Amino acid sequence: MKNNTSDREYQVVFQEETEGGFSVWVPDLPGCASQGETLEEALSNIKEAIQLYLEDIKEYASDYDYKQQFVVPVRLVHA
Repeated sequence: MKNNTSDREYQVVFQEETEGGFSVWVPDLPGCASQGETLEEALSNIKEAIQLYLEDIKEYASDYDYKQQFVVPVRLVHA
């Protein structure tokens, strides 16, 4: 019997918000983002968001136009 599960890993970005809590998003999945009051809550929420995102992609795979993304650090020197 074939197992239909897959094991994937995604890099996620956490940002501490000035008003409290954390925003979190997945650069490899455009528009996939969440938040949480604590780091643990944000992590749990983004895991759920990734699952829902991937289910939606599977349902509308023919409509999905993926563009590769990458992160590049940019340093600015100003006076």
